[in-house]
Amino acid sequence: MDSSSHKISLGEAVSQFLGGLPPEEAKISQQVLYQFVRWFGRERCLADIRAPEIANYSGRISTTDADHAKKQNIIRGFLALARKKGWTENNLSVHLKAKKGKPQQAACNRHGLPETISLTQRGYDEMNRELSALKERRPETVEDIRRAAADKDFRENAPLDAAREQLGYIDGRIRGLEETLKLASIIDDRAATTHRAGIGDCVLLIDLDSGEEVDYTIVSPKEVDPARGRISNTSPLGRAIVGRGVGEVIEITVPAGTLRYRIERVGRW
Repeated sequence: MDSSSHKISLGEAVSQFLGGLPPEEAKISQQVLYQFVRWFGRERCLADIRAPEIANYSGRISTTDADHAKKQNIIRGFLALARKKGWTENNLSVHLKAKKGKPQQAACNRHGLPETISLTQRGYDEMNRELSALKERRPETVEDIRRAAADKDFRENAPLDAAREQLGYIDGRIRGLEETLKLASIIDDRAATTHRAGIGDCVLLIDLDSGEEVDYTIVSPKEVDPARGRISNTSPLGRAIVGRGVGEVIEITVPAGTLRYRIERVGRW
């Protein structure tokens, strides 16, 4: 199919997009875009997808994944290229925005005490490493702002805007990580394996329509990493899996139809 045609399918467009990325970047983007394709349908004409549908998908990411910004940036890059290639008439990426709201304080139980946040040991350790890296990176970003501000023409000072945006992200992420680690309760990875999926478990699924095997690790919303198949227990797929056992069939309703998977394996590997 001519890549300039408006009639290109979503599945084909994503394949072309991934094929143009460096191998490591393609590997990271593949899982995110696979979920995007499954949501709308592989054979759906990309030009037929409308802005409200993108906005709705964006909202679902932001309310179920702590790491929604990374997901959105990957999808945003794909949609921006789709417009450049002429696969869509409009730039749908501008409608992929996270919901904004006031910073949330830690949830409290009925006794007024902060609720704990369940984390795997790996997730806890990774958050600690990320926190240390961000604290080391912050002074460099502050220096970037100082250097960019030396240019007195603030009207079109893109480096200054970018550095300020980066500092805002770093400060927000540091606060979020510190709050999460303070409330963390580590899941015992040595606990006896059960036949029912829960946080910390790896789950192997068979797509009953395509026969494709996919595996995910169920984690708390704070540990989501789509590039490594780590999905939240509060996401639509995570909610469908938790509490289910080997041999059971789960169904998830998406605009493209109903996705059906059979649970082949539950454990920790």
